[in-house]
Amino acid sequence: MTAAVVERGLYLDGEWVETGEWLEVRSPYDGSLVGRVARGGAVEARTAVDAAAAAMREPLPAHKRAEVLVRVAGALGRRADEAARLISAEAGKPLKAARVEVARAMSTYTMSAVQARTLAGQVVPMDASQAGEGKMAITLRLPIGVVGAISPFNFPLNLVAHKIAPALAAGCAVVLKPASQTPLAALFLAELEADAGLPPGWLNVVVGPAAEIGDVLVDDERVRLITFTGSGSVGWKLRERAARKKVGLELGNATPVIVQGDADVEDAAARCAANAFSFAGQSCISVQRIYVQRDVYDAFKGAFLPRVQALTVGDPADEETDVGPLISPAERDRVLAWVEEAVAQGGTLLAGGSLDGGLLRPTVIETPSADAKLSCEEAFGPVCTLQPYDTLDEAIALANGTRYGLQAGIFTRDLATALRAGAELEFGGVTVNEAPTFRADQMPYGGTKDSGNTKEGPAWAVREMTEERLVVVQL
Repeated sequence: MTAAVVERGLYLDGEWVETGEWLEVRSPYDGSLVGRVARGGAVEARTAVDAAAAAMREPLPAHKRAEVLVRVAGALGRRADEAARLISAEAGKPLKAARVEVARAMSTYTMSAVQARTLAGQVVPMDASQAGEGKMAITLRLPIGVVGAISPFNFPLNLVAHKIAPALAAGCAVVLKPASQTPLAALFLAELEADAGLPPGWLNVVVGPAAEIGDVLVDDERVRLITFTGSGSVGWKLRERAARKKVGLELGNATPVIVQGDADVEDAAARCAANAFSFAGQSCISVQRIYVQRDVYDAFKGAFLPRVQALTVGDPADEETDVGPLISPAERDRVLAWVEEAVAQGGTLLAGGSLDGGLLRPTVIETPSADAKLSCEEAFGPVCTLQPYDTLDEAIALANGTRYGLQAGIFTRDLATALRAGAELEFGGVTVNEAPTFRADQMPYGGTKDSGNTKEGPAWAVREMTEERLVVVQL
């Protein structure tokens, strides 16, 4: 049975607004029409900023913000199947991965509600110095102002939640620009926010050309913070243009995994196979580069490749599918060209490298050249590389050999090795005996180098979205 086509207006100042122009949302799997969304632009973006700025003139108490966030989490739970099917349809995400995303979004809202209730400043010990004797001082955490949020296609519900929920917890109104390929989940969240009692103006969703909407967010002084998840080239240019604003960037990665000779090879192989190809590798922390100590290289390869070949490729709406389509044929062709380049430059094709009904099969390239794109750039597709090494020094140098630094992983039974990797791998996060694709939504998440400049996770994001004010009292 064909699902009904979803039709949504923009969400502006508590109203659903149609503009007379429409953007089509089509399935990355078969091109079928999933929905139509009103097309916005600069005019609608300015209306959204007006509404957000006006809303903040009547602050919402922390308990009311928390109550809204909790109600949204509950609504996500009740409508989890609907949300998962929407994500699967518009993003091409396998349904079982979409269900995980919905559960994670619930967690993001729940953790943000906790932050709304506990956000506080601190007492400053004034009499610690002679100058402060006879005085008391405290700091207050106050909302920074209107937040402009720009989210990507790959996690159209939970990455939107990571922008909306902490901002509301901090007391900031939001203007959201979701990815035009996958706007339906963001508008679904807006519906849940409205049903949960969020007053008009506190959340506004504008779908349309990034340049038009982004220009408004950059140029309007009332937008005090921009939070962006997406490509590095766009993110860093945005930060340059908005030099007087706070700009938080979550960007890409070429995620490495090191497998030491003392590791549980079967466990490492299973975790890498699952996390290199889930959602066709379209995650910033999808496993991309696997380095295995030479003593266990053959054993790892023997455990890894059968697991890769056993992954089910097909319709994302099928409960059994592991790997679905890339977001567009153009992206599929780009990744395939990178694979062909790696092989032409001396890499060995161990699995995949071909299309199955238009879908790129999970692909493994052995020992590509160091300057192949798969070795140093973010693939963002169902492909990974496999390479032996001799010493831990060599493995760490290989892992660090990109401009990215979001997350990395190491498999080892030795505590000293694990701690050394944690200190020497130049990444915002390092996982031990777990694939670096792992993320719990309450943890600090963010990168170094070209991977970004901030931390997400509600406890960290809320503090980014507030300003600290000192109050000194003469006793």
